[in-house]
Amino acid sequence: MLSPERLALPDYEYLAQRHVLTYMEDAVCQLLENREDISQYGIARFFTEYFTSVCQGTHILFREFSFIQATPHNRASFLRAFWRCFRTVGKNGDLLTMKEYHCLLQLLCPDFPLELTQKAARIVLMDDAMDCLMSFSDFLFAFQIQFYYSEFLDSVATIYQDLLSGKNPNTVIVPTSFSGQHRQRPALGEAGMLEGVEASLFYQCLENLCDRHKYSCPPPALVKEVLSNVQRLTFYGFLVALSKHHGINQALGALPDKGDLMHDPAMDEELERLLVQVPGLVNSVTATPEASCLPSRIPPRVGSPWRPLHHSRKVDAESEGSTEETDESET
Repeated sequence: MLSPERLALPDYEYLAQRHVLTYMEDAVCQLLENREDISQYGIARFFTEYFTSVCQGTHILFREFSFIQATPHNRASFLRAFWRCFRTVGKNGDLLTMKEYHCLLQLLCPDFPLELTQKAARIVLMDDAMDCLMSFSDFLFAFQIQFYYSEFLDSVATIYQDLLSGKNPNTVIVPTSFSGQHRQRPALGEAGMLEGVEASLFYQCLENLCDRHKYSCPPPALVKEVLSNVQRLTFYGFLVALSKHHGINQALGALPDKGDLMHDPAMDEELERLLVQVPGLVNSVTATPEASCLPSRIPPRVGSPWRPLHHSRKVDAESEGSTEETDESET
């Protein structure tokens, strides 16, 4: 049965909104690159596994950044994968630096840009040094806002700076594509950091911006709710409020509520199933006092179904090497 949203839109608009062409082009490219491997089990099975992976959100694992940021679904899938793979960091109470979180991001996306990680860390750390420690939950929710709404926040930063300097924010050029390059955020002066701007005027500018960013900005009603509680606010104060807003997290739909952040029964069940399949591992684990800690520190790896086998092995080898270095540095 078709959804009301599907019935209300023409076919071409619905396909464009769901970025179907993006996935079809990627599937064809993967098919051509790996045609020798795929010919062994058939094209029909390849397309079935590809789009099943897209629906499950595992299609973004170990892919290039340009693909991970290409669609809203890809961004939400990457956020969910990052949470599920590394939630044990928060479960164990570990505090990490910005560079350490960036290393974790690169395990899932080798060319993930450092600039985005720095911007997310700045939301948490504010005026503190960038090498300060952060909890997993604080970084994750700040990273969610920065990564998913990246183009929108770059435009917000420009509007904020224009308001501080008395310029007309309506002259801001707004990026509308998810595939565009991330722009350098304007530097915010000390006066702006301390005094901020008038919240009502700021919202008027953001309301116009949201109209032009229909698929890459928080719901306007929730933005209004954030700004209605204060008379003045700073740029980073606005970002902190967005990252902590329960409604915005629900609207995005990638992460659970903060209270459920360390619970993932489906992943725990899958991990137990994988551990049982490894001969001798379960017995050796349960025989040691550290048994209850060890499984939670081994994030399961889910390979992309259309990637050639030799590529998956190479990525796994590099990722395992990075994990060993991190473990040694912790001890």
